Amino acid sequence: MKIHNSKSSLESTLLPFKKNKNSIGFVPTMGALHKGHLSLVKKALKENDCVVVSVFINPTQFDNPADLEKYPRTLENDLILLNSISEKIIVFSPVASELYSQNISSKSYVFSGIEQEMEGKHRAGHFDGVGTVLNLLFKAVTPSKAYFGEKDFQQLLIVKELVKIERLPVNIIGCPIVREKNGLAMSSRNKRLSKEEFEKAALIYGVLMKVKEKFHNLSFENLNKLVEDEFKKSDFFTLEYFEIANSSTLKTDVVKLKNIKYRAFIACFIGGVRLIDNMALN
Repeated sequence: MKIHNSKSSLESTLLPFKKNKNSIGFVPTMGALHKGHLSLVKKALKENDCVVVSVFINPTQFDNPADLEKYPRTLENDLILLNSISEKIIVFSPVASELYSQNISSKSYVFSGIEQEMEGKHRAGHFDGVGTVLNLLFKAVTPSKAYFGEKDFQQLLIVKELVKIERLPVNIIGCPIVREKNGLAMSSRNKRLSKEEFEKAALIYGVLMKVKEKFHNLSFENLNKLVEDEFKKSDFFTLEYFEIANSSTLKTDVVKLKNIKYRAFIACFIGGVRLIDNMALN
């Protein structure tokens, strides 16, 4: 397995693949890898001639410095996990000054209004940081396909907009959410939960399933009340937001519209750890 810390080193390794017009798969991560990440890597390996996995904690997408400081850093273990899948994986793990060329700041983007919904309302500048770092990574890797999990569904739509804005020749592949046995969506942040918090966090998936089951019979107003009531029963959680939104635009409607696909989105805190999840409803 080859590990690169500089763009020039990565470019040299990828040059033969590009000359031969081989397909390059790319899985961008912030490390602290889990089975969700590995499912993306395995899919990329099946569909491409070579695969690059980036391990880079992007400072410009954190609106809370404390959250950035606490983010898990497990590079050594990440490399062991990747190597257990394939020795042919190419790892790109630069420092911020290398990737950003000393100018560690975000570019401003307008992603068709998607950036103003949900996470955009609660995490100022987050999607500017996401767009900036992915643009830099895409240009460093020049992949044929890039793989993203649907747990960050809003981010997935943002990335699809990004490649249009920057005119990048990369196909964005969305992949299903991978869950723990208790239904909790796999996330690097789960490592910060205590055993009890981890078990209690099953509530998130349980609530989403209730919303899905009752979606056709209850109004949006009643579905929102159902979720609020469920979270009020638990002292462990603070609900930041729950929204049912159009799967394409992430806009919310007052009433259900025909021929529109809807998705439920949750963000909440448990033990000081912020967790997000979502589920298709129809």
